[in-house]
Amino acid sequence: MKNPINKTNSIGMALLALLMMAACNTPTDPANIEVTGTMQAELTAPPYVPAPVGDRPAKKLVIDMEIIEEEGVMADGVTYVYWTFGGTVPGSFIRTRVGDEVAFTLSNHPDNKLPHNIDLHAVTGPGGGATSSLVAPGHEKTFSFKTLNPGLYVYHCATAPVGMHIANGMYGLILVEPEGGLPPVDKEYYIMQGDFYTEGENGERGLQAFDMNKAIEEDADYVVFNGKVGSLTGDNAITANVGETVRLYVGNGGPNLTSSFHVIGEIFDNVHIEGGSLLNKDVQTTSIPAGGAAIVDFKVDVPGTFILVDHAIFRAFNKGAIGMLKVQGEEDKKVYSGVTKEGVYKP
Repeated sequence: MKNPINKTNSIGMALLALLMMAACNTPTDPANIEVTGTMQAELTAPPYVPAPVGDRPAKKLVIDMEIIEEEGVMADGVTYVYWTFGGTVPGSFIRTRVGDEVAFTLSNHPDNKLPHNIDLHAVTGPGGGATSSLVAPGHEKTFSFKTLNPGLYVYHCATAPVGMHIANGMYGLILVEPEGGLPPVDKEYYIMQGDFYTEGENGERGLQAFDMNKAIEEDADYVVFNGKVGSLTGDNAITANVGETVRLYVGNGGPNLTSSFHVIGEIFDNVHIEGGSLLNKDVQTTSIPAGGAAIVDFKVDVPGTFILVDHAIFRAFNKGAIGMLKVQGEEDKKVYSGVTKEGVYKP
């Protein structure tokens, strides 16, 4: 007869082993991830993004961002005084990984007229950093935060009147990659939609001022990608080659309108819904709320010019929310034939 004590001990040892294995496989709490060394963050202007994080360890990540108020081109013959993070609309793209300790310095150029701050949706803390970063012209402030949640997040100015600061171009994206990084792709681009409200009507020439009443009524004169009409068309189009995988980091600064983002002639293989971990597949159009973002991946199978739009379609063809992805390479007639027959129709 077998000894029941030995059987009990065997069961107990097996359970202990399982518990130890489970403990080893439990993901580290991001708040407790230790950092290794310090690095200066690479910041890029749209439509470009910094190099992927890959499998680098968590670090102390130093970010220096300057606020610049300057006149720029909204459309042909139309100028506007933009308020910017880093001199562009949207602001500089920030790329981090879970567990980084970010030391963020926000400086306000001495030639600026107004105080500003920054609210990063990736920050766990009061105001997303806004309560620690209000800075007057000619000054700077530094605060720090730990990146706890992977995803693609909006940042924006949160100085009163908040809507006015956002409407003048003060928004951008911060990416927090998971441990080990995102799956690699061939091309990555940064696109952010915004709605603008001017005293003159769409196309009215000259320097245009912000119109608060139109903004309150959500009556946008311009709805554009990357701060102006034509930012992603013609010579400014983004590019890829047949057979490559493309990832778009798409944000919506608003301040008011939801984006119905679509690439004409392509289907998104993967969509990180609202920039988070939930993945949807085979998507035609994805909804991006004001103050939200999405990551979309797709493979380009045939050459041509693929049009990026807000599929609230009058915004695209009448207010400026249009861009181009130009793809080069050999045709694949099985995927897309082009015209195979042409003639006169006789009903």
